[in-house]
Amino acid sequence: QAYLTYSGSVAAGAHSGMEECKFQFGWERWNCPESALQLSTHNRLRSATRETSFVHAISSAGVMYTLTRNCSLGDFESCGCDDSRNGRVGGRGWVWGGCSDNVEFGERISKLFVDALETGHDTRALINLHNNEVGRLAVKATMKRACKCHGVSGSCSIQTCWLQLAEFREIGNYLKIKYNQAHKLEMDKRRMRAGNSADSRGATAETFHHVHATELVFLEDSPDYCTRNASLGHHGTEGRECLQTGKNLSQWERRSCRRLCTECGLRVEERRTEVVASCNCKFHWCCTVRCEQCRQLVAKHFCTRRDAPAAPSHIKRRNRGHKR
Repeated sequence: QAYLTYSGSVAAGAHSGMEECKFQFGWERWNCPESALQLSTHNRLRSATRETSFVHAISSAGVMYTLTRNCSLGDFESCGCDDSRNGRVGGRGWVWGGCSDNVEFGERISKLFVDALETGHDTRALINLHNNEVGRLAVKATMKRACKCHGVSGSCSIQTCWLQLAEFREIGNYLKIKYNQAHKLEMDKRRMRAGNSADSRGATAETFHHVHATELVFLEDSPDYCTRNASLGHHGTEGRECLQTGKNLSQWERRSCRRLCTECGLRVEERRTEVVASCNCKFHWCCTVRCEQCRQLVAKHFCTRRDAPAAPSHIKRRNRGHKR
């Protein structure tokens, strides 16, 4: 019954987690491909790289987030507001009240679904479970306090406050920082060869004893994401789009062509394509908006091999080489 009740939210949450993963890594060599969730079971030897640590954390966070949000929306009969703090003084001039998002419920149900996928008892399984928990803690760490004023003529002499979920993008940003700061576990290889013996479990326990609960961990160095490796599910950066010009680009985005192309032994190719967009829109009383269809050339940049054949005549190519 529980599976039927929550499975839709679990699936939607995992999907939103992977969509956020694609956004966070959109201009990096590893761009969270569709196969990201399957990479952990390559040849029955699950990988435990920095990237898979993020996949586990963001998908776990997505499941918990969606379950919590759907609870607040009244989608589940067995769940309601978290009013455990209501009536307590929270700080100067405000008290707990209202309808806080029930993250305890979201955490509990997401654990049942997400952690149950980890059936192994080896170090990789423990790493995955740890990173799942990092994702759930991220949902809690980013929650916001919302308040409503009370008092004569809106004087706001006292406020009633409750906790609500942050935007999921903020959770993605939070976990991306954790990804950049992820800690590589140095295991005692000799003791680990003992398999599932007490000696092996002891080595694992000692290693995790020094790991903070909110810290992403990984076991193996990342492969070379510049080159294609079909067996590992890596597509390489050839053919990827990168950014060189545009408004409001971050420094990280502006460097994407260097990161994806030139540093991977590829060159930057500029292609001009014609796009059709609505323009010169006018409001007509009442009540329609009429627009013209305008055509314009837009320049996009892609990573190509240095020995690639010449582009068709309608495509303008510019090789920027190693210019920075």
